[in-house]
Amino acid sequence: MSLAAHLRELRRRFILGALGVLAGAVAGWFLSDPVLEVMQEPIQRLQAEGLDARLNFQDVTSTLDVKVRVALTVGLVVSSPWWMYQIWAFINPGLTTKEKRYSLAFVGAGVPLFSGGVAMAWIALPNTVRLLTQFTPDGDTASNFINASVYLKFVMQFVLIFGFAFLLPLIMVALTFLGVVRGITWLKGWRWAVILIFVIAALATPTADPVTFILMAIPVIILYFLAVGVCVLRDRRRDKRRAAEEAQEATDRTSGDDGGPGAGSSVTTASAPQTGVDAPTTPPGSTTA
Repeated sequence: MSLAAHLRELRRRFILGALGVLAGAVAGWFLSDPVLEVMQEPIQRLQAEGLDARLNFQDVTSTLDVKVRVALTVGLVVSSPWWMYQIWAFINPGLTTKEKRYSLAFVGAGVPLFSGGVAMAWIALPNTVRLLTQFTPDGDTASNFINASVYLKFVMQFVLIFGFAFLLPLIMVALTFLGVVRGITWLKGWRWAVILIFVIAALATPTADPVTFILMAIPVIILYFLAVGVCVLRDRRRDKRRAAEEAQEATDRTSGDDGGPGAGSSVTTASAPQTGVDAPTTPPGSTTA
């Protein structure tokens, strides 16, 4: 396929994926109100505990802005199987059969991992909101009016960061399967990995409290060691298979060297002229009738 054909196919897949997201956003427009109700549950829990907290739409266009953002987010999530298929359909012709199996396995593992990260974020969200708003002064003159747009952005970042953080171990396994990094390398660097996970969790979480990034870091660390185990097992299987192949090649090479001289001597013997057979001769002076 030529470069122009690749670009045409890329444009076609991009348009199809965008149309899928647009269709999902239309559905998300009608689902935005129930989604907003679910997102306001942490605020409602604060109100049940006696804290005067509520969402504040401070601009004229704030309600429309929040509704459009929710619709686009829902559309992106709902249409994810469709636009992921478009990406797969674009790269699929260039993959081998083995690579296709690996890619399907990684996609199949990535969906539950991402979903697990989103679920973990949703479980931690109410406690995080409570922790961040507990410093509101007591009294009738103090209220916590939360900007609706800021709160929506905070929730989306919180959920997506947890989801993508749970995909990091899958990236480790992918690098090992591609032969870029060996499992023993991941294992030797586990101390630095733990420190790096905590640092990234502290920088990535949209809040400054230690509880949130600890809640994100601990599951990722557990998944890290599970991924290290998978990588080490993969390397062991690969090393055993490679050793068996090298042993088989050595055996074939040895048998080929042993059979070479015998084969050559038999050919020489077969091709040598016969000796010891007297050819018919005519005595001198005789004539042939």
